Amino acid sequence: MEFGVFILAQQRGYHQTSQQVIQNSIEQTVVAEQAGFNTAWYAEHHFNNYSLSPSPLMMIAHMAAKTHRIRLGTAVCILPLYHPARFLAEVGFVDTVSNGRLDLGIGSGYQEFEFERFGVKIEESGAIYNEFLDIIPKGLTQKIVEYDGKYLKLPPSSIAVRPVQGPMPPLWITSGNPVSLGRGVREGHNLFVTALLNGTPAVAELRSRLEKVAQDNGKDLDDDVKFGFLRCAYASDKQSEIDAYLDCARFQRRISESLKYRRAQSDDGYMIKEVPSATDPTFEQLRKNLPVGSVNQVIDKMLEEISILRPKHIALQTQLGDFDQKTMLRQIELWGERIIPAIRKEVESINAVAA
Repeated sequence: MEFGVFILAQQRGYHQTSQQVIQNSIEQTVVAEQAGFNTAWYAEHHFNNYSLSPSPLMMIAHMAAKTHRIRLGTAVCILPLYHPARFLAEVGFVDTVSNGRLDLGIGSGYQEFEFERFGVKIEESGAIYNEFLDIIPKGLTQKIVEYDGKYLKLPPSSIAVRPVQGPMPPLWITSGNPVSLGRGVREGHNLFVTALLNGTPAVAELRSRLEKVAQDNGKDLDDDVKFGFLRCAYASDKQSEIDAYLDCARFQRRISESLKYRRAQSDDGYMIKEVPSATDPTFEQLRKNLPVGSVNQVIDKMLEEISILRPKHIALQTQLGDFDQKTMLRQIELWGERIIPAIRKEVESINAVAA
């Protein structure tokens, strides 16, 4: 069982400077490596405070010099916002400077606000994304790549800096679309999924959807597909800490949904207002839904979810809203010291019995 930290790099208000947010991301990665996490994941978003990570590949290049073991992942590169030649070159470069530690998470994007400012039509994002999926394996594994698609065109070109990993860095497909997930399954890529802030029934439904995707594409989910699960979780005996984390998690969903459904409000064109909605979960619902509580409660809840979903990787959301940085660094250490070892021991025991 692998574990990662998912670093969204949010700015909840002007009491946080952009420099502080990025520095927090750097510190969390360093501490996550020290704590024994397998991977640090970085988001990509633009033009507002939802995430201050405009280039996960640049972040990985920076963190490659500050870490030694932990794998470094994009979650995700929004492919329709890139030119394929530059994207391929930067992937090869980043895998090289990280000494083969790149996990390449990719997606088609969902925030129309971003697409408008890059001059890309969001209704064409799926088709552009699919053309990128044609190009990426060729560009990273062949000496010369060319492509003549409806949206992407590349004359015969060679990527100067080749990836260290062979044949190429692992691709992680992030999508809720069964067609996109199905292509990932067929082509042997990894998947990255989430149940958002929902509870056990949603985790069970997610498992069923993934099983159908795998089956429809001639694969067995457990034997043939590696997939990761993005989750909000927090362990503490202090209810105030848990509530602060849940408040930041709910903030993240409010802003994300306001951008996705085009109802975002801002006084200055940058800082998105946090507006409650009728679908907001209460703290009581979140405590029921998510692995939060004491260390033992979190371990038990995580094991319950793992037994249902059976992922190979769990990514813990660490940098949400304006959660206190020192407290989060201690949380990351706590996961490394107590939670991850306990979960791994139990999972290994269950797998040994099953074998």
